[in-house]
Amino acid sequence: MNIEGILPFARTLLEKVVTEGSAVVDATVGNGHDTVFLAKLVGESGHVFGFDIQEQALVNTTARLQEQGLSERVTLFAHGHEQAASSLPGDWHGRLTGAIFNLGYLPKGDKTIVTKPDTTIAAVEQILSMLTPGGIIVLVIYHGHGEGAAEKTELLSFAETLDQKKAHVLRYEFINQANNPPFIVAIEKR
Repeated sequence: MNIEGILPFARTLLEKVVTEGSAVVDATVGNGHDTVFLAKLVGESGHVFGFDIQEQALVNTTARLQEQGLSERVTLFAHGHEQAASSLPGDWHGRLTGAIFNLGYLPKGDKTIVTKPDTTIAAVEQILSMLTPGGIIVLVIYHGHGEGAAEKTELLSFAETLDQKKAHVLRYEFINQANNPPFIVAIEKR
C-alpha cells in the first residue's frame, strides 16, 4: 500500500520533528512500543517522559526498554498525562519537540480503564504549551467503543477551536473502512 497506515503515519510525523537530543512525551505508554521508538529517536542525549495509570503498562514498558538497553533515556510516571506540566522537570519545559497519545484502553488489558476526554484535553493543553515551535502532538484516536466515541467528539471539538495562528491541526483517516478505524489528529505548534 502506498498510503501509510495510521500507526506508521503517526511515526512518520514524529520522525520529522524528533531528533537526537530531543525531549518528548509518550502520554499513554501502554505496552511500550512507542516509548521504545521515541527512545531510539532521541538518542543518548535526549529523553522520553512516559505516562500511564496502569501498573501493567508500566511493567510491560519497563521490560521492553530494558530488553533494548534504553531505560536510561526514559522516565516513567505512574500517573495520568494530565499531570505532565507538574511532572516534567522545569528545564525541559519549552524544549519538547513531540508527543504521542494512543487513546482508548490498554491492548490486552482491562477494557474498563480508558482515557477520558477531560484529562486528555488537559494534557494536550499542557504539552502544547511546553512544545518548541514546530513541535507536534499526535493523537491516535480509537473510537470503536462507547467511551472512545465520546472522547473523539470532545477532542475534535477542542482541536477545531485551536487558534490557527498558534497551531496547525491535521486529521488523517481512512473513510471507507469498517468498524470505526482509528484516525489521527496532529497538532503542530506554530
